[in-house]
Parts: sequence; C-alpha cells; structure tokens
Amino acid sequence: MTAMPVLLLSSCKSNDSYLTINGYAQGGTFKVTYSMPSSGKQSVKALEDSIKSELVLIDDTFSGYNKGSEITRVNEAGSDTVEVNATFAELFGKSKTIWEESSGAFDPSGAPIFDIWGFGFSNKGKVTQHQIDSLKQFVGMDKIRIDSIGGRFYIIKSDPRIKLNFNAIAQGYTCDCIARILDSFGVGNYLVDLGEIVCKGVNGKGMKWIIGVEHPEDGNQTKGKAIQTIVSVTNCGIVTSGNYRKFYIENGKKYAHTIDPRTGYPAQQSLLSATAICKDGTTADAYATWFMVIGTDSAKAVLSRMPDTKAILIYDEDGSMKVWSNAE
Repeated sequence: MTAMPVLLLSSCKSNDSYLTINGYAQGGTFKVTYSMPSSGKQSVKALEDSIKSELVLIDDTFSGYNKGSEITRVNEAGSDTVEVNATFAELFGKSKTIWEESSGAFDPSGAPIFDIWGFGFSNKGKVTQHQIDSLKQFVGMDKIRIDSIGGRFYIIKSDPRIKLNFNAIAQGYTCDCIARILDSFGVGNYLVDLGEIVCKGVNGKGMKWIIGVEHPEDGNQTKGKAIQTIVSVTNCGIVTSGNYRKFYIENGKKYAHTIDPRTGYPAQQSLLSATAICKDGTTADAYATWFMVIGTDSAKAVLSRMPDTKAILIYDEDGSMKVWSNAE
C-alpha cells in the first residue's frame, strides 16, 4: 500500500539565490529547492553529499526491492528477533503511534495482505477469504515491538512470519530526514519534493510555497496534467494519496492500492484523493493513507478533532467530483 506521490510543485520561479538538487530516489525523482545562507556558500557540496548519503541510507533501510535492506532482513528472517538500525527504529516508532491513533486503519504490518493483492513487494496471488483470514493472524502492530538494549535496536515479533511494509510513510519520512539536514546547514527556506513534500520559509518570490493538487482522474499517469486546486503552505509536510494511478481491473472490477488492513480488502470509498497537511512529512504521508482507508465522512470526523491538521478531500458524489477542504 503506497501513498501515491501525486503532488506537483507549482510555485513561482525561484530567483538566482535559490539552488536546486535533482536526482533519482525511491523509484522516482526528487528535487530540493533551497536558499543557502551567505555564510554557508562554501558548504553547498557538503550539503548535497549529505542529502545523497541520506537517500542511500533510507533505501538500504526501507526498500523491499533491495535484497540487502533492513526491511528485507526483517521480513525474511526465520527468527522472531532481528537487530535493526536507528533509522528503522525511529520510523517504526512513529508508525506504531499512528497505527494506534488510526485504530489500525494505517498499519505497516499489513504487508502480507498488501502482497497478496499485488500492491506490496511481491506479485499478486489468488485472493480467497480463507487466505485473507489466515494472513490477518499476522497483522497488527501490537504483535511486534522494538527493544533498545545498550544503544542497539531489536525488532521482536510474536511470530517470525510477521512482515512490515513502510511504503505508505517512508517517502514522507525521507522528506523529513532531508529537511533535518537542511536545517543543520542553517537553511531557512526550502522545499523538498519526492512527490511527498516538506517545505519551510518562503520561495524565491518571498511568498509561501504554492502547491498544486492534481485532478484525481483514473489512469492519469502524467504529473501536472490537470490541477484540481492549489494551496499556499509553509513550515509543514503535505502529501496526497489517491487511487487513480495504482490500480488494476479484474473481471470488470477496479482494485485500487488502498488496502484496509482491518478487513484485508481494498477500501471501497467514494474518496478519490486525500491531501494531508501536517507538521511534518511523516505524519502527512501516513494520515493521507489513513483518510483514504476510512473515507470522506470518517476523515472529516477525525479532522474535526485535529485543529492543527488540514486536509483537502476530493470525492465522488452521485457521479460528480466534489472538493472539501479546511486548508487556507
């Protein structure tokens, strides 16, 4: 279950004092736009090297397609105890907190179910109710924990067959990691874009960052093809999850990548896309998935209890596309 990277940066053109770092990461592209303080000009290469090293570390930690990654070792281990690095431990802790907040609607331990539907790290299998019921025995973040012993971290599973998939939160977390590096170099104005976005300060025009939220039309594979709405933001993470890019049709029925780990089946909601605007990218990434799982009305109810969380919900109502937002 992957939070789709469906946000497009559409801010005004940066002035000459703004620099960019571009490259490939996590199956797509990334771009960092930032203004280096005058005292740090000599550190530009060091900043770029630090960001690229961080991206390698995160891939080596969370990529299920990297056979040597931490998560691959955890998922394939025949033991119920596996040592992991501090990066893994940090994201695991954040994920478990949001799993509790969402009452299981967001759940990285749903990996076996994501796999069988073809939206995980393996090819789609034949789905039956018996298989779903069997796999649900290994789903739930209460079945797995991390212990810290002498500064080292250990995953403890209640059953070795429990697996994890952080795809619905890892890119937002990556943006936060890059943002921390920028902060450490004294950068006050930046936008980190991996599809998921974290921004701070102002753009090259001295204004908040302008982000376009795409029109959630089935089969739209082109970023920026159609913009549904725009929002001005700063000092936040902003992430969109939607079901209009990653899905397949089988026997005339659409199966989208948003899986409800509580039921084991794709979420059947009228919600077409959910954009979460939170204090950081990690939270925004997970919340966007959470909202897609529970649907429009339940997401509105959750948001009514979270005054600091903003969202843009695009949903279908009797064949017409509607937009609800509590963002500026």
